[in-house]
Amino acid sequence: MKNIFKGTGIALITPFNEDKSIDYASLERIVNHVIDNGADFLVALGTTSEAPTLTNEEKKQVVDSILKTNAQRLRVLLGMGGNNTQAVIEAIQSQDFTGIQGILSVVPYYNKPNQRGMKAHFEAIANASPVPVILYNVPGRVGVNLQAATCVELAQHPNIVAVKEASGNLQQIMEILRDKPTDFDVLSGDDGITQPLMALGATGVISVAANAYTKPFSRMMRAMKEGRTDEALKLHYAMMRMNQLIFADGNPAGIKCLMSQMGLCKNVLRLPLVPVNEKVEADIIEEWKQLKDK
Repeated sequence: MKNIFKGTGIALITPFNEDKSIDYASLERIVNHVIDNGADFLVALGTTSEAPTLTNEEKKQVVDSILKTNAQRLRVLLGMGGNNTQAVIEAIQSQDFTGIQGILSVVPYYNKPNQRGMKAHFEAIANASPVPVILYNVPGRVGVNLQAATCVELAQHPNIVAVKEASGNLQQIMEILRDKPTDFDVLSGDDGITQPLMALGATGVISVAANAYTKPFSRMMRAMKEGRTDEALKLHYAMMRMNQLIFADGNPAGIKCLMSQMGLCKNVLRLPLVPVNEKVEADIIEEWKQLKDK
């Protein structure tokens, strides 16, 4: 089975009202914004969605809102991961996948499995899933790293079609790109190095930044795909400082700060996350003045 999630994917935020309830009007506005500005697929309930702070009912309502607004215009990838393998399998078995074409599943966090444990975990999930699985390697969040050799072994599974690589380890990512099967894809999990990874052989990104500046990010991705590397490199450098700033005081605090300036949502997060500090906010606002016409 080949990966259908290529190009610019959006790790959608969950907008909140001042009372911390979910702002569904803003969620609809954001989905339309990213679609209208060139996104290729949507990611619901990824890390950027603050999913750990949502109740099960809220998660269902968020997904339903995204699917309704999307109206089958773009493919949708659903975040379904955890550190209890059986619980993830049961969630998959009870999930209605109408309008959802794949799942994104993170390396188990906190209990820190070894490579054999990770392999067994993802094989069990892939066996249970009725839709393709994309692995998500983000050692900075989960405490352990899915090594290149293990990733390549998992790539042999017929229902595991790609990896979102957010290790930031170029050597490791290049080893995956070198050794992977031809029908297995690598997606960037770091906005700031997406253009170099595309040059190395990645086929897409799951982006935080493109929640806000979707148009230039999507233009960069298409330019790389079509071999217009000079244009892509120019856009890469134009976005580079903002790509750093939106992560300077935590995610999704940075991107919500920017999106509130754009009128896409309110600058509200749920604890334990809080808005960015005043210095980062001022820097984001100033940098947006430079970037918004790109």
